[in-house]
Amino acid sequence: MTDTQTLLENRPPSLATLFLQRVEATPDAEAYRYPIPPASGEGPDDWQPLTWRETADRVFAIAAGLIDLGVRPEERVALACSTRIEWILTDLGVLCAGAATTTVYPNTNAEETAFILSDSGSRVLIAEDAAQLAKAREQREELPELAHVVVIKDGDATPAEGDPEGWVLSLAELEKRGRALLDERPNVVRECMDALRSDQLATLIYTSGTTGRPKGVRLPHDTWSYMAIVIGNLDGILFPDDVQYLWLPLSHVFGKVLTAGQVYVGHTTAVDGRQDKIIENLPVVRPTYMCAVPRIFEKVYNGVAQRARAGGAAKYKIFRWAVEVARDYAKTSQDNFRRTGTASVPMGLRAKHAVADKLVYAKLREAFGGRLRAAVSGAAALAPEIGYFFAGAGINILEGYGLTETSGPGFLNPVEYRTGTVGKAFPGLEVRVAEDGEILMRGPSIMQGYHGLPELTEQVLESDGWFHTGDIGELSPDGYLTITDRKKDLIKTSGGKYVAPAEVEGQFKAVCPFVSNILVHGADRNYCTALISLDEPTIMDWAREHGLEGKSYAEVVATEEVRELIDGYVRRLNEGLQRWQTIKKFRLLPRDMDVEHGELTPSLKLKRPVVEREYKDLLEDMYAGSRED
Repeated sequence: MTDTQTLLENRPPSLATLFLQRVEATPDAEAYRYPIPPASGEGPDDWQPLTWRETADRVFAIAAGLIDLGVRPEERVALACSTRIEWILTDLGVLCAGAATTTVYPNTNAEETAFILSDSGSRVLIAEDAAQLAKAREQREELPELAHVVVIKDGDATPAEGDPEGWVLSLAELEKRGRALLDERPNVVRECMDALRSDQLATLIYTSGTTGRPKGVRLPHDTWSYMAIVIGNLDGILFPDDVQYLWLPLSHVFGKVLTAGQVYVGHTTAVDGRQDKIIENLPVVRPTYMCAVPRIFEKVYNGVAQRARAGGAAKYKIFRWAVEVARDYAKTSQDNFRRTGTASVPMGLRAKHAVADKLVYAKLREAFGGRLRAAVSGAAALAPEIGYFFAGAGINILEGYGLTETSGPGFLNPVEYRTGTVGKAFPGLEVRVAEDGEILMRGPSIMQGYHGLPELTEQVLESDGWFHTGDIGELSPDGYLTITDRKKDLIKTSGGKYVAPAEVEGQFKAVCPFVSNILVHGADRNYCTALISLDEPTIMDWAREHGLEGKSYAEVVATEEVRELIDGYVRRLNEGLQRWQTIKKFRLLPRDMDVEHGELTPSLKLKRPVVEREYKDLLEDMYAGSRED
């Protein structure tokens, strides 16, 4: 078998070539499946399959349609759409046409959408529905370069008074134009694909950012070819008969990179970005692997804990016991494997684990569809205690690490994973840790730079190719990376002590089953405080059981009963912290932090400056009367 290094050294210039090779190798294999809701609106979705041959037919029609619209190599085609099959088809179509995809989150407001379209110089916008079309139409006078809007949803491509002729068309019409061009010039798409260069712009991903305007990250074709081959050759991770459940936002690099790995391996991907359907879809799709952000695993953990609590004291006691058994089992097996190469556990612990498996873990695995071999967690840190629980329960969560600027993951845990780390560097990627602890990376997955922002590019990308990630971490002697915190997020108290807020926040999520989001504050203060929002379904269930039925969420979290409940978990957290890390005071927020209010990024990362600005009065109140050293 050809080794990964040889494959990387001989990789094609573009993912488009790998896509063509996949279609030729397994034309009749299932590539994708996607849901079609029932016409009545009631009942289960009908999941439709799509073979690689059928995929290529639509992709080439879209590519030819874009060429017919006048789109030329490296010109930008923006894609404002949720995760659905058409996102993947149109992105591959843009790729094969030699153009470059500009990603736009569908929940981005009209003003910021216009900024991205203008800053990228996008010639065409592929819009999911009438709502996305309306954003472009509202800002059309500010977008002279935007020549066309292609609308995916049937019936929403309706021209309005004032629209230039031909400005709006449907995806079906685009594909019809493409097929007509292919009839005239059968090789028109292949010619574009053959002309692709490895350094040619393929994707412009705008980082949602935790501060300021989003920046366009320039990723050439070579990055996706590299990522596809690396991911596809990771030992024991992906197999041709796998079924992936893909719900992550494809406008985010984490979601998009999964499409590259799948093209190379050729397995089936079930595509449905409706987050409210995840729990319903898992037993239907029965994935063998899936990727998610930590918040999803936290919600599953909290939901299981709450159901156990609702079952009465005895059931909750069994659950708590099973949680500790799972963590002990995972820690012991991982420690033993690291020391001896064998994941052995003592007989007594093995016996406890077998009992807990029948009572708790088996039901949890069934909730994931019963076939989940591994799950990959990324985009933010997963609390180690939650990771150990899932590991002990037989759901292997492989943490990875990367950024938009590195085309997604540069690190991923191998099958012999270590909870609490993000694994080892991908082949072909160089890594070093600077004197201040910052992680630096160099290799074929690193961006070309920020679009139109040479000064910002120079701040993070050295002339010899080393990229400054802005993250603090440590490398073990055998290459496992542990992320400590964002360099800019480290808190220095007025007493001169450093605190990593993400570490404290992660530990709190592991001990408190009611938390949704938490922000630890304390820079230049003489102690740390926290703003905490609770998971609404979980705390409302608790409220009904404790005489608070009929109250709204805001009213429930304002009660003394709930404050005392959470205070107990804060005290438990503090028991395991250094004195200067402890949370001296906290406030419960009247609503959860969310993307809509700008407090979370679309990948559910906390925007600290936004939250601190929004709740400045609450923060100041927690320091009122204290002496700031």
